[in-house]
Amino acid sequence: MRKEAAGPEGTRYLTFALTKGRLAKKTLELLEQVGITCEEMKDPDSRKLIFVNDELKLKFFLAKGPDVPTYVEYGAADIGVVGKDTLVEEGRKMYEVLDLGFGKCRMCVCGPASAREKLAHQEQIRVATKYPDIAKDYFYNQKHQTVEIIKLNGSIELAPLVGLSEVIVDIVETGSTLRENGLEVLEEIMPLSARMVVNQVSMKMEAERITKLIQALKAALS
Repeated sequence: MRKEAAGPEGTRYLTFALTKGRLAKKTLELLEQVGITCEEMKDPDSRKLIFVNDELKLKFFLAKGPDVPTYVEYGAADIGVVGKDTLVEEGRKMYEVLDLGFGKCRMCVCGPASAREKLAHQEQIRVATKYPDIAKDYFYNQKHQTVEIIKLNGSIELAPLVGLSEVIVDIVETGSTLRENGLEVLEEIMPLSARMVVNQVSMKMEAERITKLIQALKAALS
């Protein structure tokens, strides 16, 4: 846990790590509903990396999704907002305290309709994915099916089209990209949405402030 400079009245700054893009925008809108604002973040021309609300003793920074759990686990951020898919894949030690309800989608096994039988008969197949740990857990521990996992970083839908894999494991929001490429959802692994996570030490040191924030957000979401 890093040492954090205290504010003028001796109050320590709480630091938020937000996932860049839509999740950050939605999170800031939700925080505004409970009276937490950061005007600096609204400047589209700002080159700043860390944004501060001195009045509320809060700091914010934006990070790529997979990095948010790392910042939170190591205490560089007290609180993080990140997709459930990233949390499960990264497997970091922290408290998941709140389902924020936005960024909803599903982690699914997808492929051509012809692959459905191979899944049903638990044939040995190749699975392309950006989420090898989620795929391994699903096939090995839940389905007890032996598969070869192939890690990719780009357009996963391409893998079955060029014969690299029989199926893919990927996030599905509307399914339009799948349909356009002759693919479909074959099995659903888990529902996904944005989650709030808290560093384990921060939760002890700042229990009152963090608990108040969680309660306020819960009220705003209900």
